Amino acid sequence: MLLTRLPLAPSRLASTSLAWLAVTRHMSKGVGTDPMTGEAIRTDSADIEPSLLTMTRTTKPRNLPPSSKLLFGRNFSDHMLKIRWTEASGWDAPSIEPYAPLSILPSATVLHYAQAIFEGLKAYRRPNGTVTMFRPDKNMERMNTSAQRLALPTFNGNGLIECIRQLVALDRHWIPKDPGHSLYIRPTLIGTNGTLGVQPPSEALLFVICSPAGPYYPQGFKPVPLYGTTEYIRAAPGGTGAYKLAANYAPGVIAQRVAAKAGYAQNLWLHGPEHYLTEVGTMNLFVALKGEDGATELVTPPLDGMILPGITRDSVLALARNHVSGKKRLAGLPDQLKVSERPITMGEVKSGAETGRLVELFGAGTACVISPVEKIGYLGSDVVIPTGEDGMGPLSRPLWTELTGIQAGEIESEWNFVVTK
Repeated sequence: MLLTRLPLAPSRLASTSLAWLAVTRHMSKGVGTDPMTGEAIRTDSADIEPSLLTMTRTTKPRNLPPSSKLLFGRNFSDHMLKIRWTEASGWDAPSIEPYAPLSILPSATVLHYAQAIFEGLKAYRRPNGTVTMFRPDKNMERMNTSAQRLALPTFNGNGLIECIRQLVALDRHWIPKDPGHSLYIRPTLIGTNGTLGVQPPSEALLFVICSPAGPYYPQGFKPVPLYGTTEYIRAAPGGTGAYKLAANYAPGVIAQRVAAKAGYAQNLWLHGPEHYLTEVGTMNLFVALKGEDGATELVTPPLDGMILPGITRDSVLALARNHVSGKKRLAGLPDQLKVSERPITMGEVKSGAETGRLVELFGAGTACVISPVEKIGYLGSDVVIPTGEDGMGPLSRPLWTELTGIQAGEIESEWNFVVTK
């Protein structure tokens, strides 16, 4: 095995507006300043420090499977990132190691009390070989918010981005060269101290693994049918729906099985006696409605504590609002467009479908980017959603085109973080 200490490489950013992402040693909570001399000193609780990162390269590198055989989350790259944390000393030096099983005690708190959070983002390879990540700063913000909710340790997001950059740069050959493919990146943080009892962990492990991913719709867009779930709820006010916790996902499996048994691809999470729309499976959702004044309203449920603040959701809203303001008009989007974050019920969606005001409904998330919907099974009947000949609608099509163009590097954007050229 080859063990090396890596120097801190400056991140190359697509825009100066993202310059704050450049990692500096003294941004860490574990590095302070001596009030007398002004010199940098190590504090009692170290933060993630990428300049201390070490790398152990695998001695048994594997080959990237053919793109035609890729299934999401089934194959993983050669290496992983690991950073341990203890209450006594903070974050240890990061290490990149061969992908391998983890060793934790049977009494580890993650196994008993679900002290686990995770994120999902992607790296893309451009035709010229440049590798980029899409908006990793937003993932770090959300991961820290999730960590706070579970009393897990927070961290310097800039430092973790730099560590991930070096991991992706090392395993960049695991990014398929075929159009529409990417490298899915999964940062995870778990409580690992081996003591029973519901309390903040005294030990934790942050690790990052990578998996090559193909296009969500390899044969072209196919609108999905949804089942309006009234038997179960995904989240409630004051709960954990706004955080990316592992514990939020397992309870959804049974609801998904109910939807599949009824002949639908995904479940639409409804809340309260009014049946407010919240999320689609594990995605955020958008509804487009035609107003009496002829303007089109793009609606998404507000971030009220039940809705996960998705990065794709935020990106769609930003693109739509830039169109409205004239900052960047998108070809194909309606000239008269209103963007709303407001509650919306199934009653309003059903009424819109019956009166012809409903334009389209789609999900938005990291895996699919945008997923159009063709119908919703609701209280014993189907609410039909308009879709175009190509499976998309008049708003989802130009939004998807712009987003995927940015991710592929065909459209320059400050949202792209350069990993390596």
